[in-house]
Amino acid sequence: MYLGPRLRRLRRDLGLTQADMASDLGISPSYIALMERNQRPMTAETLLRLARAYKVDLSDFAEDTGPDLIARLQSTMRDPIFGDIDFSSLDISDFVHSFPGFADAMLRLHTAYKEEQFALADRREAGTAEGAEIADPVAALRSFLSARRNCFPVLDTAAEKLSSRIAGAGGLVSYFRDAHRLRVRRLPSDVMTGTLRRLDRHRKDILLDETLDFASQNFQLAQQLAYLELEPEINSAVEEGKFENENARRLARRTLAAYCAGAIIMPYAAFARAAEARGYDVETLGRQFGTSFEQSAHRLTTLQKPGHERIPFFFIRVDAAGNISKRLNSGTFPFARHGGGCPLWTVHQVFTAPRQVVTQWLELPDGQRFFSIARTVSSGGGGFGASRVERAVALVCDADHADRLVYTRQHPQAAPTPIGITCRLCHRIDCLSRSEPPIGRQILPDEFRRPTTPFGFSDV
Repeated sequence: MYLGPRLRRLRRDLGLTQADMASDLGISPSYIALMERNQRPMTAETLLRLARAYKVDLSDFAEDTGPDLIARLQSTMRDPIFGDIDFSSLDISDFVHSFPGFADAMLRLHTAYKEEQFALADRREAGTAEGAEIADPVAALRSFLSARRNCFPVLDTAAEKLSSRIAGAGGLVSYFRDAHRLRVRRLPSDVMTGTLRRLDRHRKDILLDETLDFASQNFQLAQQLAYLELEPEINSAVEEGKFENENARRLARRTLAAYCAGAIIMPYAAFARAAEARGYDVETLGRQFGTSFEQSAHRLTTLQKPGHERIPFFFIRVDAAGNISKRLNSGTFPFARHGGGCPLWTVHQVFTAPRQVVTQWLELPDGQRFFSIARTVSSGGGGFGASRVERAVALVCDADHADRLVYTRQHPQAAPTPIGITCRLCHRIDCLSRSEPPIGRQILPDEFRRPTTPFGFSDV
């Protein structure tokens, strides 16, 4: 067997030189050096000498310690940037066993390469010059939410207690009247003058635009109540973010107040039980809790309370032009920072089938598979001539969790749609839908040959 790296590690752990080990084993120092470089195999006799000299358990010494390293390197080699290089599983396994240090170095380099890709994409997306940085409050908020998997157990606990008190009072309107001496009134849009909700402390009124539907009215009331009763918890959570500017802090405060509103209307324990029992049927959950499709889908991304976790979801909301207005991540999804721009994903196609749930199996360039449900949602409207905005939302989970979803019963796992994170980070060279070349690939001239794809790329 070629066990050079393990022999070298053992020698260093024992604090021996090659000459010391050679003397203990009765062989020459040069032979030790050759074995450590895998230029000579380790014979059974040498293994027995090692066991006797250093009390080494042969099974431990010869044990295959690299399955995790092999799996990680195999995943790395599936990156399309290596697509034109033929690596067999045996090649990778031999490389890891023979040169574990180089394998680890390869993984570190690839990780650094991906991080730099994301950083470059960040700069390009922000429209900044190379090396310049700006304080982006939206990016800061997304990082804040992603680092906490979009889950705030302290807020959930406080909101759940508040929800119980509201139920005891007979609902939100009654609770405002009894606990805060506030009256809820619904007024025409022209009176509200572009405002959905307003707290009038002088007249002790909470004013709502009458064009809001039932789910939106309840949500606005719950958010106002969060500002009134959960302000200490919200402010404490915002302070954890250590935001660098006031805009980011205000966005975070508004987002966490909305989080509390969802938690008041859809209390964690009750909603988590219902989600599991109903196979994460978003529409059914909306009817049970009196919420919209988007509100229910959004709440599903927050169910990661320690000890009570449910399926981790990625959530995205886009408009017909492809602009992303909301991106939430409760897991470790690779497209949580830049994903959502691939036109092959049905979240961009559901506008042709309004309010229908469309399912899809997805596969990223590295082989990871996911399951997606997408549907259009609307906001605004509520009266003739009132402005309305149509958007699409999608919920995505890892393929390993998909069998728990009601949606896969009619859409069992089939050939997945190959998508990319975004064109700048996708190295699929045969994609007809590509809108721009990926970072780091050289574009071929087309004076003599025009490929069927939008761009042709060199092999390096």
